[in-house]
Amino acid sequence: MSAFVPTRTDEPSREKRLHEPHSPPPTRPRHRIAGADVSASIAVFLIALPLSLGIALATGAPLQAGLVAAAVGGIVVGYLGGTPLQVSGPAAGLTVVTAELIQRYGWRTTCAITVLAGLAQLGLGFVRVARSALAVSPAIVHGMLAGIGVTIAVAQLHIVLGGIPHSSVLDNMRELPAQLAGVHAAALSVSALTLALLLAWPRIPGRMGGLLRKVPAPLVAVAGASTAASLAGLSLPKVDLPSWSSHALAGLPEGPVLGLVAAVLTITLVCSVQSLLGAVAVDKLVATRPELSARVGRSDLDRELLGQGAANVVSGVLGGLPVAGVAVRSSANVQAGAVSRNSTMLHGVLVVVAALLMVPILELIPLASLAALVMAVGIQMVSLHHIRTVTRHREVLVYATTTLGVVFFGVLEGVTLGIAMAVAVAMHRLTRTRITHDEKEGVHHVHVRGQLTFLAVPRLSRALHLVPQGARAVVELDGSFMDHAAYESLQDWQNTHTAHGGSVELIGRRSGVRIGEPTGPVGLHLDGTGTAESADCRCHPWTAWRNHQCEIPESVTSRDGQAGEAQAAGADDSDEAGAPGKTGAAGNTEAAGDTGASDDTGELDTVGGADTSDGTESPTGSGRPDESGVDGADRAGAGSETRGVSGGTDGSRPSGRQLARGISAFQRNTAPLVRGELARLAREGQQPSQLFLTCADSRLVTSMITSSGPGDLFVVRNVGNLVPLPGQESGDDSVAAAIEYAVDVLEVRSVTVCGHSGCGAMQTLLNSEPDGPQTPLRRWLRHGLPSLERMSDEDRPWARLAGRAPADAVEQLCLTNVVQQLEHLRAHESVARALREGALELHGMYFHVGEAQAYLLAEESEESTDDVFDHVGVADLSA
Repeated sequence: MSAFVPTRTDEPSREKRLHEPHSPPPTRPRHRIAGADVSASIAVFLIALPLSLGIALATGAPLQAGLVAAAVGGIVVGYLGGTPLQVSGPAAGLTVVTAELIQRYGWRTTCAITVLAGLAQLGLGFVRVARSALAVSPAIVHGMLAGIGVTIAVAQLHIVLGGIPHSSVLDNMRELPAQLAGVHAAALSVSALTLALLLAWPRIPGRMGGLLRKVPAPLVAVAGASTAASLAGLSLPKVDLPSWSSHALAGLPEGPVLGLVAAVLTITLVCSVQSLLGAVAVDKLVATRPELSARVGRSDLDRELLGQGAANVVSGVLGGLPVAGVAVRSSANVQAGAVSRNSTMLHGVLVVVAALLMVPILELIPLASLAALVMAVGIQMVSLHHIRTVTRHREVLVYATTTLGVVFFGVLEGVTLGIAMAVAVAMHRLTRTRITHDEKEGVHHVHVRGQLTFLAVPRLSRALHLVPQGARAVVELDGSFMDHAAYESLQDWQNTHTAHGGSVELIGRRSGVRIGEPTGPVGLHLDGTGTAESADCRCHPWTAWRNHQCEIPESVTSRDGQAGEAQAAGADDSDEAGAPGKTGAAGNTEAAGDTGASDDTGELDTVGGADTSDGTESPTGSGRPDESGVDGADRAGAGSETRGVSGGTDGSRPSGRQLARGISAFQRNTAPLVRGELARLAREGQQPSQLFLTCADSRLVTSMITSSGPGDLFVVRNVGNLVPLPGQESGDDSVAAAIEYAVDVLEVRSVTVCGHSGCGAMQTLLNSEPDGPQTPLRRWLRHGLPSLERMSDEDRPWARLAGRAPADAVEQLCLTNVVQQLEHLRAHESVARALREGALELHGMYFHVGEAQAYLLAEESEESTDDVFDHVGVADLSA
């Protein structure tokens, strides 16, 4: 599995360097470039070179302009920018804007506009408004990029087919049938080969594929197509790089003033927003590498804007394209292991060297190959992930308006239309409030969905006056805002209604908070005789996963004491038998038991330690945090306290009514939201991508820690997240059956074994006596003995967490157990076969409950033999 730094060695102490008194300290070498920066700069250079030429071709600018922008972006922004690892250069997002400016004003004036846009960026950076630029709705930004991508793809399609693109999308669409009728076979074949290599190269399987994939796919695609065209002797237009002595530089701007101002604003807007969003994305990527995050730090967005402005001034003066941060190159820079801004600057130097010394090689590249490369980039700018995201947030109308506006009218016009649509949608949401009234069992329910403003007061009054005098009413406010007019109207009606003998309960959206007090005791519903019907949990469905602790009045506690004692006794019996779940110690069970003690999520609330209400770890007699939860097996039969809704004793344990309340809350609030998706899954069947094997601990909510939903994970849970070796006589083949079904039938692409901190099964394994009674729990835990032997083997390196050693022997065994169970997985025939075919990946995961922090077992490395669980941070994988 994987391996990195030595396990049990402490951090080497720094050697003390002494020198004679009054003598100067030894000099230290300066400006040393790390080897990681050198290798990263080469990787980025190999990506930037063909893309820079392709973007220059797509804009209609001199091809040297792309190389100038790449060199200036790397050197100037790399030195001055506020995001050390962001790579800047000619960006596909600027292709449409630049092409339009060249068509309208010519190349020299376009360079002058680039200079003016750079000055505008410098001004914005000096007044420190970079953060405010991020206030633009993501739907507008992604819609703008999608519109630009569509425009690029349609235009480059003409070159791919052997023709010449027109200046507008409509013209290109109109002329496409005629272009298809007169396809240039040589150009189409070279373009098809470029696209095939571009798509196939990152998907080469196996160990050899891993080595080959280190060479960037764009370079392979262009080099392969160029080589094939040369060997075949195809007559095609190729890259033409005139002498640098004839390269056109910026001239004085010529044209109507208003048009030039609009052009400068457009370049400034697109460059700034794309660069700043790229800087934020790079921060998220850096956060996944804790050792790098401390060294690089967070981006200084104002400094980044100044660096981008300076680069645009220099690039425009030297006759280059506009410069902006580029997501593809920045992501490649971080993933290639860059550790400082030196990698970005060195990549710019390499571009300069290539532009001066590699001209004969570059002139072998067919234009059709570059066009295919840029067309692929344009298609990728229409991101399905972004479309799904804006659809989920109900902003697809803003996205579509911006995209169509950019395609048919231009970038500035499209962004303006998008902003107008975003404002209209926000106003619609603010004024759209749904108010309903219904009666159930004599109780009148008024439900308000949306923001409650003065515009909704007339409809609110009509709904409230449907409640008869003296009746019992519940008003649910499902919104985040209520203005003064709505508040006064609601308060006046409440006072009037209660004065006429009625009862009113106002339930707000915040967890555990009611607006106004109910007419009976807090937390109780009163019937006509004034007796308590039932204990009312004041937590609400949107916090159901928190395993919240609700206070139940003492009267209800004492009334339910007998039932609570009986329930706790049943739970203790289950614990003594080693059965934390419905199916017993070895059963594959989700966190749902038959004790009847569950919170609103329906998760099993079994006997464990005396957990505190906020999820922190309570101290035990041993002086270490006690994290045992659903396993709780090490205290089997020890008479441990049950954890009730108030964190108290057995008498306060929740009854089965709480389960019914949780199900009712699901049917009322969640079921309407997921019904469509579940209906689709019911029609199409499950197609999970992952098998997730983890412990039955109630604190591990798999969907929460993996951000997954229905149909995503095929989950297997048991005590200790154990995988019995195949062929062992266990009396329970449920784990092996689940593995076979997931791999062979469902064809999952990955299997994850997830352990967690404070695992009761691992504690029991450590403390068990060989001659102890063979209970079902202890018979099941014998599958964990290889993990215990592995940890005791001094010849094997210990598994550990990145950045620190395990806290104690229990955590060491929890980590070792994950590594050992992965080895057990490989012994299963279906898993071994899928691994040989390259159709399956195995992952190890560790979840620290007290820190709410996930760790992933690192990939294999030839430099180390350790098993290291890396800290998982916040990353924007779509950047």
